[in-house]
Amino acid sequence: QVAVVESGGGLVQAGGSLRLSCTASGRIFGGYAVGWFRQDPGKERELVAAIDWSGGNTFYADSVKGRFTISRDNAKNTVYLQMNSLRPEDTAVYHCAADKRPLGPLVLRSVDYNYWGQGTQVTVSS
Repeated sequence: QVAVVESGGGLVQAGGSLRLSCTASGRIFGGYAVGWFRQDPGKERELVAAIDWSGGNTFYADSVKGRFTISRDNAKNTVYLQMNSLRPEDTAVYHCAADKRPLGPLVLRSVDYNYWGQGTQVTVSS
């Protein structure tokens, strides 16, 4: 069983930055594809960014391209989401999700992720 935990959320002014971290316990994270999703009340869950098991392939939603960067440090069992130039519309609960995909591709659908964290709140004030 993999336990996924997010951290790093908080309140920031528009234009500011935050770095979210996603750590996994119980398994070595290196063979897992990871995605960051966000959801605001009343809105659909949205895939923000995804990274494959090696870190060599990434995906970004159009709404965050050029502002967010996903990366991973498998030695630390951690995936990061660096968020710069934050906007009020980035306000949401951000969830990390993982799925075991050694040598596999990016995972872009939420239904294909088996392990989810509880989420961390990101609030961007105008």
